[in-house]
Amino acid sequence: MQEKSIVVLGCFDTKGEDFTFLVDFLIKLKQPLITINVGVMETLVDFDVHIGNDVVAAASGVGLQAIRESGDRGKAVELMGKGAAEILADLVSKNLVKGVIGMGGGGGTFIILEAMQKVTLGIPKLCLSTVVAKELSRQIRVKDITMMSSVVDIAGLNRISRLLIRQAATAISAMSEVTEDSGLRKRKNIAISMFGNTTKCVDRCTELLKEKGYEVMAFHATGVGGATMESLIREDVFDAILDITTTELADELCGGILSAGPDRLTAASEMGIPQLVVPGCLDMVNFAQIDTVPQEYQTRKLYSWAPDVTLMRTNISENKVLGKQLVEKLKNTTGPREIIVPLKGISQIDNEGGVFYDPEANSALFESIKLTAKNEIHVIEMDAHINDESFARALVDRLLKLMK
Repeated sequence: MQEKSIVVLGCFDTKGEDFTFLVDFLIKLKQPLITINVGVMETLVDFDVHIGNDVVAAASGVGLQAIRESGDRGKAVELMGKGAAEILADLVSKNLVKGVIGMGGGGGTFIILEAMQKVTLGIPKLCLSTVVAKELSRQIRVKDITMMSSVVDIAGLNRISRLLIRQAATAISAMSEVTEDSGLRKRKNIAISMFGNTTKCVDRCTELLKEKGYEVMAFHATGVGGATMESLIREDVFDAILDITTTELADELCGGILSAGPDRLTAASEMGIPQLVVPGCLDMVNFAQIDTVPQEYQTRKLYSWAPDVTLMRTNISENKVLGKQLVEKLKNTTGPREIIVPLKGISQIDNEGGVFYDPEANSALFESIKLTAKNEIHVIEMDAHINDESFARALVDRLLKLMK
């Protein structure tokens, strides 16, 4: 079997001198390499290119010559990113990758980050880039990618670039030698979603599950947190999901800043693994500073959770929709699933006397959940608050039963 290698990924046309220096240094570090050229023009490097730009282009579904003749740089970047992603996915599936390193400017960075989306958790990914100071969350998404500033442009060697390229090579070399914790994919891993408003419940559930020998991995429901959890569920990391904090659905519905996208609450159903779901924090939508709240919501019930966090109370009509959405996302699964509803409140500030206490709005949510579930999904109602000790114990008991 071919040994695992570090993949060197980038534009070997415009950045040839830089990549030659990088490859030479990695060879000095005695690292096995797979080199992939994602540049569309003539290759200008002094090392063996294992996967040429013609192969990368073909993997995108468009030939290299057609990409060149189009003269559309933006489309070329998109297609080479797509092709590189497919090639990396194939290499990973064959267990040939122990690390990935790339270097680039704006276009090169996009291609590298797009390709790295196909590399699973635990395989180190490092990008030396000229645009690190730029907002790159949409490109990095939920992947464990290390970004490193090139300081100077990657456009020929100099004293600074030589130093930083050597540092980047040394970093990916060292990271690639750290093997994945064997416990990451062994059984007895449980994912749990949390928020400041459900911390007490999550902490208690975590304690109880750890007492039973489970490892619990908490994901902060900040949009990227929920999306990351969904991604890792699809990578088969977890045995079960305790989805206590589904608030990201409310942000997706109302245009809040912490949406995890339309695929939130779908991965466990697709994978068929046990999931216990709570409508936790569906009483709130998240915005930044109060002056950033959209004009249409300025007259709604708003609460400053922190100077840069403004919460908006969901209303009856929104909760009817949210209840239906939550249930519909759980219907298409072969795995066991249940919904537990805490009738006395779904967040820290949703209790009698709390700033978001609104029994009518909650009733609309709970009735929508039951009406949509009908006889297809078991819905349990508890006369408890989400942060009560009794509710945490009930969650753990029900989850363990689902897992059996």
